[in-house]
Amino acid sequence: MPNKPFHSAPRFALAATLLAGLAACANYSGITPQSSLREAPSLGLNANGPAVAAIDAEWWHGFQDPQLDRLVTQALEGSPNLKLAQARLRRAQAVADATHAADLPRVDADIEGQRQRYTENGLYPAPLAGGNYNSGTAQLTSSWELDFFGKNRAALDAALGQTKAAQADTQAARVLLVSQVARSYFQLLRLNGQLELANRTLAQRSELLRLVQDRVQAGLDTRLELKQSEGSLPEARQQVEALNEQIALARNALSALVGQPNVADALVLPALAAIKTAANAQAIPADLLGRRADIAAARWRIEAAGKDVASAKAQFYPNINLVGFAGFSSIGLGNLLQSSSQQWGIGPAIHLPIFDAGRLRAGLSGKTADLDAAVESYNAALLDAVRDVADQLASQQSIGLQQAQQKAAQDAAEAAYEIAVQRYGAGLGNYLNVLGAETAVLAQRRLQVDLAARALDTQVALIRALGGGYTANATESVAARADRESGEARFYALSGIATQ
Repeated sequence: MPNKPFHSAPRFALAATLLAGLAACANYSGITPQSSLREAPSLGLNANGPAVAAIDAEWWHGFQDPQLDRLVTQALEGSPNLKLAQARLRRAQAVADATHAADLPRVDADIEGQRQRYTENGLYPAPLAGGNYNSGTAQLTSSWELDFFGKNRAALDAALGQTKAAQADTQAARVLLVSQVARSYFQLLRLNGQLELANRTLAQRSELLRLVQDRVQAGLDTRLELKQSEGSLPEARQQVEALNEQIALARNALSALVGQPNVADALVLPALAAIKTAANAQAIPADLLGRRADIAAARWRIEAAGKDVASAKAQFYPNINLVGFAGFSSIGLGNLLQSSSQQWGIGPAIHLPIFDAGRLRAGLSGKTADLDAAVESYNAALLDAVRDVADQLASQQSIGLQQAQQKAAQDAAEAAYEIAVQRYGAGLGNYLNVLGAETAVLAQRRLQVDLAARALDTQVALIRALGGGYTANATESVAARADRESGEARFYALSGIATQ
């Protein structure tokens, strides 16, 4: 009886040591996220704001231009940039598969044969000692990490989050590609419209030159007016050539976007007025954050980074593996497959970090910093998205007002030019009046083409800013969405991420 306390003391000390070690290994206090997650209300997005219709995933058909439809189809099939995003998605999926495999048992087969001389001064007695013998082993080995503390589960969730982010990135790349094709196409139409105006100006100045020549021959004008009229022709030809150059460059850029060289050279370019106007939003939608693929990708990266933090925290706890083997082993290959050569073993292996000079804490600090970076990237994406939509809405409204005023100004300039030409032909006005009226009317014609192109370009930019038809949650039920959002709120709370 008096010896019992003595014998139980070592066991008590061992248990105390293990508990102290466990407490020491799980010491990650003081490492918490510093960034706060911005939410829709802090950005001025009111849930009770005006409803904005969802954008069709194939919105470009709304312009009713078959050539644009073909270009978009070809771009989606052959663009290297889109294929790059798809390759990144496949890589993320492969990483998720590899991470999932780490949470499952592993079984390996080992077959080994060798001829060996056994030392005479070792553990083996005669006749093995000093002899040359063949030996062989054939066995299965298995191991399974028991994920009691959720390290592997968190790593898998992080990989799945990165996969979902890559999926959203692929959709964002698709939206960007289609919008770039449409905008490049409309830019080509703008330049073609400017070229038609330049050719019209050249023809108009040629006619005016003939009028001046007739007046000079009749003694009604001097060589000054003749030289002024002749000097306007090279200027008009230079503008035509400059526009031809710009059109060639625009065709090359469009062909590169589509992924097929010279495909834009075969286009028959319609007038800007022939392009139908697509329906567009008039206000920032309250659900903007759910419409944009880039924001969805940033959100998934936050979740992936949070799971990386959880996995890094789990590194502080014991790592428990169940290992085993079964097979045959013998000295002398003839005995390898005999029942007496059987061997097997099974047992746990526990790894407990006690002292690592701060490696685990440094790793957790790095993952926490990655989480902060993901949160701030998400916040920046939100701010940029709201600004982008606001900018396009402001431009859309302003361009509509500008077009109304420009039309009135062009009507007046065209009438003034006709009067100036008639007065000059009748000898009632001088050539300077014609030049001044022509300058005004040419400026208005160019402005009309530019505003028409800007209206189409702004429509495409607004569609892209509103998500371009991204519908990741289109099939998600109301209940499923509520569960997901509730789960996200719990996740952010557990990760220590504040919201604004």
